[in-house]
Amino acid sequence: MGVRSLAAAAGLAVSMLGLGACQDSSTRHLAPIPAQTLSLMQTKGMSQSDPILIRAYKKEAEMEVWKRDGSGRYALLKTFPICRWSGQLGPKVREGDRQAPEGFYAISPGQMNPNSSYYLSFDTGYPNAFDRANGRTGSYLMVHGTCSSAGCFAMTDASMAEIYAIAREAFGGGQRAFQFQSYPFRMTAQNMAKFRNDPNAPFWKNLKEGADYFEALRQEPQVGVCGTKYVFGGADAAAGSCSPAVDPLVAEKRSHDDQQIAELVTKGTPATRVVYQDGGQNSVFRPANMSAFASLGTKEEEQPYSAREYGRRDLGEVSRPETLAEPQEIVETVRPARAAR
Repeated sequence: MGVRSLAAAAGLAVSMLGLGACQDSSTRHLAPIPAQTLSLMQTKGMSQSDPILIRAYKKEAEMEVWKRDGSGRYALLKTFPICRWSGQLGPKVREGDRQAPEGFYAISPGQMNPNSSYYLSFDTGYPNAFDRANGRTGSYLMVHGTCSSAGCFAMTDASMAEIYAIAREAFGGGQRAFQFQSYPFRMTAQNMAKFRNDPNAPFWKNLKEGADYFEALRQEPQVGVCGTKYVFGGADAAAGSCSPAVDPLVAEKRSHDDQQIAELVTKGTPATRVVYQDGGQNSVFRPANMSAFASLGTKEEEQPYSAREYGRRDLGEVSRPETLAEPQEIVETVRPARAAR
């Protein structure tokens, strides 16, 4: 398979927001961005019409909204706690596996759903060109309100309303599609060392290439597919190169991280795998955290969100609450056999 632009593959669908308003008397999809968030934008040198980019992390159960500021680079606007995601760390492989997707997706106006039965939502666009190249199946993998997931990222209704409004205003400002980056965890050297023997480690290393590009340059990477792997870069990646040029800042970050990973392994960082009963949720939603962040091991003022703001209220019907126990971390004591050469 040659290289294909995921943004092009997603298509630039015609916005359905106006039609949705005709079909449903509800105006929740037209709710304004909260005044506090508009004030935060102003403080950060952003306008509500500037382009956005969203990053999600399963293990940390966090979703970040980034926005392009006056410098032309992306800066973090706000972090939202994820109320529910299902499955395990790792990509979605087949229909019905309860896995939330991992990868890079382009969200166009036509993927925004103002009439969702889960308050509001947008479709991630799974399966994208990469997923199809790897034979993966599934459909309607959403980011939505109501704390219920069977392969989706579920937010509180209030969080979803705010994210939806931020995206709507970015589309109104001329953004044709925003990038949704979905990761198993933050792509740090510590995590890459810790999960180095996981069966998904090669895939996660490929995802980290895109994460490195964004973190080093604060620019949205152009994303393509070469064979069964993602490729990331600038104009050459968009044009179809299987070996796009690597910006010096990106190369420097990768080299630094690779060295740090090697040092962590040498110093004895154990290879670990994490097993969930069925996904998880941010600790802010657990009963013990309604008034304090004690179980987070940190102070509330150090968090990007407030337990008092979220807490365990207005979550809707939480899916499979009996499976929301802390995940089991298993330290591997036997090194995996080397692959045949």
